[in-house]
Amino acid sequence: MTENTNTNKINSFRKEENREEMRKQIVTFALMIFFTLIAFFAVLMGVSSTFVIPLILILALVQVGFQFYYFMHMKDKGHEVPSALMYGGIFVAFLVIATFVGITWW
Repeated sequence: MTENTNTNKINSFRKEENREEMRKQIVTFALMIFFTLIAFFAVLMGVSSTFVIPLILILALVQVGFQFYYFMHMKDKGHEVPSALMYGGIFVAFLVIATFVGITWW
């Protein structure tokens, strides 16, 4: 009898946890769509390219962060090694881009 009650409590907790996770993913997806629309309308309206290009790059970086954190489950426990590899790859890519920019402008 007590096992059944404990199982029901565990199942109820997991359902609530899954519901909360799904809500966060839907909100994140909606934010990413909103950021895409902001970038699209900034270009569509003919805003100056000195403003649009940094805006698009910033929105793209935010969306990459959302992708990593929510949809690739980097926030979950047990994903430390893949997280370290991805963040290491991002760091190396940043260094390569910075090097080429430095070589080009120096």
